[in-house]
Amino acid sequence: MAFPKFDYFRPMGMKQEPAAPWSGYYKPEDMHFEVEDISIYEFIRRCGEDYQDSIAIDYFGVNVSYPEFFRKIEQAARSFLEMGVEPGDVVTILSANVPEALYAFYGINRIGAVANLLHPLLSENEIREALNRYQSVMLVALDICYPRIRNIISDTAVKRTVIISAKDSMPVLLRLGYNLTRDRKVEKPDYDDRRYMYWKDFIATGKHYRDELPPDVTTKDTPAVILQSGGTTGVPKGIVLSNGNFNAATMQAQRALPDLCKEDVILGIMPIFHGFGLEVSINDAFAVGAKVVLIPQFNARKFDTLIKQHRPSVLVGVPTLFEAMTNHEGLQDVKLKNLKYVIAGGDSFNKRRVQYINAFLHDHDAKTYFTQGFGMTEAVAAVSFDRKEDSHEGTVGIPWPGTYVKICKQGTTEEVPYGEVGEICICGPTVMLGYYDNEEETDSALRLHEDGNVWLHSGDLGVMDEEGFITYKQRIKRMIVTSGYNVYPAQIEDVLERHPSVHEACVVGVPHPYKIEIGKAFIVLKEDADEERVKQELLELCRKNLALYAVPREWEFRAELPKTIVGKVDFRMLQEEELRRREKENGEKE
Repeated sequence: MAFPKFDYFRPMGMKQEPAAPWSGYYKPEDMHFEVEDISIYEFIRRCGEDYQDSIAIDYFGVNVSYPEFFRKIEQAARSFLEMGVEPGDVVTILSANVPEALYAFYGINRIGAVANLLHPLLSENEIREALNRYQSVMLVALDICYPRIRNIISDTAVKRTVIISAKDSMPVLLRLGYNLTRDRKVEKPDYDDRRYMYWKDFIATGKHYRDELPPDVTTKDTPAVILQSGGTTGVPKGIVLSNGNFNAATMQAQRALPDLCKEDVILGIMPIFHGFGLEVSINDAFAVGAKVVLIPQFNARKFDTLIKQHRPSVLVGVPTLFEAMTNHEGLQDVKLKNLKYVIAGGDSFNKRRVQYINAFLHDHDAKTYFTQGFGMTEAVAAVSFDRKEDSHEGTVGIPWPGTYVKICKQGTTEEVPYGEVGEICICGPTVMLGYYDNEEETDSALRLHEDGNVWLHSGDLGVMDEEGFITYKQRIKRMIVTSGYNVYPAQIEDVLERHPSVHEACVVGVPHPYKIEIGKAFIVLKEDADEERVKQELLELCRKNLALYAVPREWEFRAELPKTIVGKVDFRMLQEEELRRREKENGEKE
């Protein structure tokens, strides 16, 4: 089924150029560029013509050159066409960072279909809901997801599921070891089950497609990717991003990170279902001919091995990664002079933590600085960043070239003076088309201002100074960020309150040493309910209906929860109580 036409979608373009007090930090030509009517695939393919002798992917020591990379993408494209996928159809990818997922992603884009990217740890109910919401015609999924897929796939419109595995592109000896240890424990579909096929068989079907691959008729406003977010109520929503959104983001990176080149090595730790990971770690790297070391599952204990083996020049990650870097004993004697960029996404760091990371980098001979910024998936992840040469400590830097930011009075389109707190609003070529089949949320996020431009209202508070540097304050919307993943308390509370013994539930984010935040559930039980029994049942209920990273890590049962004057649970009071309690405990320990 072709991608539906949503009349409320906002195409790319601006009526007039907004003020940009930061423009002096860029070259004039960097601030203004045209985005062509081509696909994401075509953009990197054209770039790849200059990198015929370079390595695109390193996967456990197996290298894939750029020419081979594009051949594999075209093989996948032929297979999708042979399977009946048409332009505008949605194909879902449920996978970590393995080569087959990338071949599928770019192959889907090559034929004008839309890639819907999901976290492989989603519950079976979340997978079913997403497949039905986007009317996905095919599914490409890691084999470890099969036990959750088999129970729900018949409830969807998916015609065929392609099973991929972390072992598919491994070297022979490593694959043998994987087969003897982990693979034998993974439950997989039978070969004679026609609802499923394995990757090698899927690729083989493409040999039957005898026609020429169709020409690229993509426009910059053609939907290309659906990434997942959550509404203010916790109801999942799909962020629809266009080919032009991604290509503009890549062009911005080429201007803002001019030192990136084909000699660079980037650790592909950030997952492809995360906008920051897909664009900055993957797409931006391919556009400059760099080598991406694909890592399907990050193991903090082996971080030193990754650094010593690959000598990366770019580190892109969430707080967990940098906590692992600074606390890893195996890295104490490692020199980091190869690093050009160290870029954080997923959540902001406080000033003291940034100073600590920079001290670690410089003590290990790094010539660069830790760079953090502000971003949203609704704007292809990156909005601003703290340029190492123009760093203003404590800020999230200046907007990327071609992106415009202003601070508005909360709940309005009225711009506030420099130095005043307000909502961060974004305009530019990376701003999404809208939310899939959700006009209300789209109209709330994308608003027409008096200058005639459509601005994305971020739901985050910040301050801009007279030079354009942005200081991030806090989220307006209620959300927890754990290890870079967005977690929506209202969604968890809905699951908890399904239990017949739960009278009331509230989930808040509490500090964690390296995940930044984790969820803590406060529960009020009905009379005569047994706390320990209910807790175990709630854990099972959460594991069945939520992604693993969204399951609360801490639990507290109370007789009642604090209320606001209008009778709602006062989650802010609970959060403040937790912070005070933890500060007191830390003070006593010291």
